[in-house]
Amino acid sequence: MTSLNRRSFRDIHGILLLDKPLGLSSNQALQTARRLVGAAKGGHTGSLDPLATGLLPLCFGEATKIAGWLLGSRKAYEAEVRLGQTTTTADLEGDVVETRPVPALSDADIEAALAPLRGRIVQVPPAYSAIKQDGVPLYVRARRGEVVDVPSREVDVYRLDVIGREGDVLRLHVECGSGTYVRSLAVDLGAHLGCGAHLTGLRRLWVEPFMAPAMVTLDDLREAAESGPDPLEACLLPVDAGLAHIPRIDLDPARTRVLGFGQPVPLGAGTATGRCGVWGADGRLMALGDVDAEGVLRVLRGFNLPAP
Repeated sequence: MTSLNRRSFRDIHGILLLDKPLGLSSNQALQTARRLVGAAKGGHTGSLDPLATGLLPLCFGEATKIAGWLLGSRKAYEAEVRLGQTTTTADLEGDVVETRPVPALSDADIEAALAPLRGRIVQVPPAYSAIKQDGVPLYVRARRGEVVDVPSREVDVYRLDVIGREGDVLRLHVECGSGTYVRSLAVDLGAHLGCGAHLTGLRRLWVEPFMAPAMVTLDDLREAAESGPDPLEACLLPVDAGLAHIPRIDLDPARTRVLGFGQPVPLGAGTATGRCGVWGADGRLMALGDVDAEGVLRVLRGFNLPAP
């Protein structure tokens, strides 16, 4: 029996910046990584399709309390789009629905088609998506052959640029907000160009606040797991790494006690409002907090981390 088979699950707190491999769902990647790390509790910060690779932040232990918050963060992708074909799933995993000739397109033509897809836009997600209606994912309904009525939604596309072109294949750099489907951007681009398109490749480059991530592969985890717990834990970032892009508040002993009882803490006028990370007098991360216009701090999610 190998050391991996004997590994027991334990309380591990931290964030793993996984380089998700091609072909695995986000949950499959999470469960594989969780077993390798030996974490009793884990969650991911938003799904990547099996077709997609790249950054999938995984949260273990107390870090799972901010997984949902990180889900709404800004993200960046490199996407490959094939012009001239539409598919049932809007990517290469689906059946080809229609093939059309690709006209001679100048850079200006492509730019004109991309322009309406930037900013705050209305987008129709793919029918084959994890969005749920009446508790059932849309892709389940689509695979049953049901007619799926997908509601449109407003999403934010901060950047959408061509970074490469070879024949009828475009490489795009995409920066977007939560809920944006790059597959739908590919479909809409093809519609604007009059020839159709689908997504053939997708790699997530970063997720805020992990803007220059040092990603870890599953093979890296397997190698570390064979060497023992210390190399494994070296693969993890501390929980507070997920709060690096928001203000930090350090409390004195008196205010630490008040917050420890779950009570609001007056910080006074002039304190920056909004989301913040809160540290106690002992240097321990206590909470994800929010400061209102009156300078009162309230806990959004409390942490129960071991002393540093």
